[in-house]
Amino acid sequence: MELGIQPDYMKVLKLDDEECRRRLEFFELTDEDFQRLMSLRSFAERWTQEITEGLYELIMKHAESRSFFPDDTTLARVKRLQNAYFLHLFSGTYDLNYLRDRLRVGSAHERIGMPPKLYLGAYRRYLALIHEKLRNHFKGNEAETVKAIETIRKIIFFDMALAIDTYIAAYLETMTRHQAAIRELSTPVIKVYDRILLLPIVGTVDTQRANQIMETVLVQVVEQQAKVIIIDIAGVPVVDTKVADHILQTTAAVRLLGAQTVLTGISASVARTVVQLGVELTQVDTRAKLSEGIELALSLIGKKISSKNKSDTENLD
Repeated sequence: MELGIQPDYMKVLKLDDEECRRRLEFFELTDEDFQRLMSLRSFAERWTQEITEGLYELIMKHAESRSFFPDDTTLARVKRLQNAYFLHLFSGTYDLNYLRDRLRVGSAHERIGMPPKLYLGAYRRYLALIHEKLRNHFKGNEAETVKAIETIRKIIFFDMALAIDTYIAAYLETMTRHQAAIRELSTPVIKVYDRILLLPIVGTVDTQRANQIMETVLVQVVEQQAKVIIIDIAGVPVVDTKVADHILQTTAAVRLLGAQTVLTGISASVARTVVQLGVELTQVDTRAKLSEGIELALSLIGKKISSKNKSDTENLD
């Protein structure tokens, strides 16, 4: 995914008409609830300002939550959005457009880095404020108050589930991008000389990373029109059967592209392990040191390192 482009969370969460129906059903939101919510529209219009002010009284009291509202302009804008959000609870229409609007809440909070604990804590205050105003609205009619708060609790928890789902999806998407960037950095292909590439591998090689290595190597061999690629495994802590097999697969794929592989960084312990495991590396040119591998790679393209005027300076012939 390109940087800055937000994913379509409706697709990510597979939210369609059927899923919307299932969610409403699971939260036990019925036609009776929808009718009650619409009938409470006047209540919402009467009390939304005070409820929002009470909510942000809590938020602005604590340094961690207050930090998300750096100035009065931002605070005023967010309060207007909160008022609109509250009124939308009482629209009576809870379709895909409603879901799409609610997903923006979770996406926005995750994007600015607001932790779920603040989001959930604020909703606890939200419900308490609504309950208080409902008692005032129904003037002591406890039965109607209970019915109203139960219906409002259902729709708010319905909304919260959507927001939390978006939080999680956004977090996973961010982690996926970060992991892709890390994998790309972990397989740096360096151009040593014309038609010679070097891939130094550092760290553990699992199946996922092995696939990334092969893909990167093959792409670079084609793009750079390389004839030789040096794979240095001096930084790989353990070379077992799986690692050796990954190397052989990469070597075979490189050979199909008309290039050769030189494996360097073979220590005494690695050599002993490979022999003990019975891994066949005879089809791969191997060298103990990277410098020896570079020298071999140069010879494979008809170049060599030679001294000039008997000095220590080495030049390519």
